[in-house]
Amino acid sequence: MAWNEEDSIRTTLESLFRQSIFEKLGARQRRCEIFCIANGCTDRTVEVARDVFAQMAREHVHADTFTAKVVELEEPGRSNAWNRFVHDFSAKESQFICLMDADIIFRQRDTILSLVKTLEQDTHAWVSTGRHYKDIYFKENKSLRDRVSLATSAMTGTIAGGFSGQLYCLRAPVIRKIRLPRDLVANDDGFIKAVVCTDFLTRESDTTRIASAPNAAIIYEAYITLRDVMNNQMRQMIGQTTVHVLLEHLKSLPVESRERLAETVGLNDRQDPEWFRRINERHIRGIRHFWQLFPGILTFRFKRLGKLPGIKKVTHAPAAAVGFVVTMISCWRAFRYLRGGMSPYWPKPTRQTLLGAPGFETK
Repeated sequence: MAWNEEDSIRTTLESLFRQSIFEKLGARQRRCEIFCIANGCTDRTVEVARDVFAQMAREHVHADTFTAKVVELEEPGRSNAWNRFVHDFSAKESQFICLMDADIIFRQRDTILSLVKTLEQDTHAWVSTGRHYKDIYFKENKSLRDRVSLATSAMTGTIAGGFSGQLYCLRAPVIRKIRLPRDLVANDDGFIKAVVCTDFLTRESDTTRIASAPNAAIIYEAYITLRDVMNNQMRQMIGQTTVHVLLEHLKSLPVESRERLAETVGLNDRQDPEWFRRINERHIRGIRHFWQLFPGILTFRFKRLGKLPGIKKVTHAPAAAVGFVVTMISCWRAFRYLRGGMSPYWPKPTRQTLLGAPGFETK
């Protein structure tokens, strides 16, 4: 899924086409389809993606194992792109569906193969995911800012059943039972995790529904500047708030409505396009303080710190403290933003050069 990614999408797609999955598909006499869902792009994303796809169709040694197509959507928005791909564009006979962002590169050549094989072998799991490395992880001389950023990532890694929307694989029959509300502006991975781990909000959470693939890893571009960090954290706080509101609303519905989640959300969007905005605005009006946006705002950083092993509880404590301050500021900004009405907030970060720099080889 791509939104104005002309600077990164060629690198991303070239990394994708180096994956071993194509060789394995050829051996199995199977095929896959690749879509670039360009949503609301105003740059050259579509042109670049089509150029890469045409080149790969001519030159790739396993070109007979895939079809590749760019789909250009006029309406921007991650939720719309996700829904259109899952429910309209992907082949109905597909067994597995992988979703990825347009600004990552693969660290390991077997990444997608490992995602698929993990679900083939673990029949209980519905989602497979891999390791995610910030590009600054590979820098030889890390600044203090780099070390704080990596420490916060290590704490995030303590979350059971965590996965990122940057790359994951889902069983097709499961993913087609999910539909994202049209106005869900961020943190769709958090919503999907909650739905998957609770069997569509009908049971207690079971994080073993999400399996970690042993040979899957990607690299993504870290937020470096203070502006980008603060904007990203504000987006995260908006996203976590809206996901919390959505889940609480869906939990109040009859079990049969939750089990038919895609139909329920789709029907709401068609009959009342403002329904999701309205329940979010009602939530915002009902709280007095910014730290009440969603449960656990004041403690989640330190709970993650507490799950780190041994001495890391001490060495990572300063990063937890810095993260807490950033969270408080971001929640305050998110609270003010949401009180003004719910609208998309997805600021583009300042582009660095590390993503495609020499030394970041796909392995």
